[in-house]
Amino acid sequence: MKSAWLDRLAPVVFVLVWSTGFIGARIGTRYAAPFTVLAIRLTIASAALALLALAFRSAWPTRSDDYRRSAIIGVLLHAGYLGGTFVAVDLGLPVSVSALVVSLQPVLVAALSGPLLGEQLVRRQWIGVGLGFVGVIIVLAPGLTHHGATTYTIGAVIAAVVSLLSTTTATIMQKRYGASIPMLAGTSVQYAAAAIVLVIAAAMFENFNVDWTPQFVGVLAWMIGALSIGAVLLMFWLLRRGTAAGFSSLYFLVPPVTAVMAYLLFAEHLPPVALIGLAVSSLGVLLVRERAR
Repeated sequence: MKSAWLDRLAPVVFVLVWSTGFIGARIGTRYAAPFTVLAIRLTIASAALALLALAFRSAWPTRSDDYRRSAIIGVLLHAGYLGGTFVAVDLGLPVSVSALVVSLQPVLVAALSGPLLGEQLVRRQWIGVGLGFVGVIIVLAPGLTHHGATTYTIGAVIAAVVSLLSTTTATIMQKRYGASIPMLAGTSVQYAAAAIVLVIAAAMFENFNVDWTPQFVGVLAWMIGALSIGAVLLMFWLLRRGTAAGFSSLYFLVPPVTAVMAYLLFAEHLPPVALIGLAVSSLGVLLVRERAR
């Protein structure tokens, strides 16, 4: 009974917390450049998880392949995905559009999980994938209409696509290899590898200037504790419990929830049609995850 309750609650918590990442990107880049923000965030998160692993006497990877794979996953998921998202938002791509691009991840994962992971989707799951995508379009269509495509810079679009491809590849690799890697220590290694790449990127393209306001410290603390530690560990737990396609279907709910948060925090207009889109996306996620369990 307790396990079933956790199975139902964990995806809801993940979507709610993960959606705050786009809000954090918008706020955080007001006080520091994207790579600088992420380099600070992941360095602290890596150290925190390493201390937790030691405190709980968690196992550490014993094979060089596990360290190598953790490093690759970390660079893709935390430098590629997060870096691409932060850069896209910083270059002026609307949060709704950034969320929409990343929400295509379930389609790519569903298409690749068959040949790469042996996870064959049935017709109902493909219908769920389609409904999830349609629901996202319904929610974001007003914002996409308001922000004409000509206002997007090529650099911002490229950054968003890099983010999409990085998170897709990382999700598949984590599902394939992550079960054999200790969660706390393995994630610490991921963050350390990503932090090294981000520090190099910040040194090449930024000046490390940070405006240490209480607002920035608060957002940074949330991104480290709730996102880099809480949500990412929950992501890996969900991947171990289910299929890659089933987990990735949750990404369809992130843009609608992000739109609601943007409305509450920034008073951004949320059209009534958004509720319809949220319902359609929720139905799509239910169809994909029901079969996945």
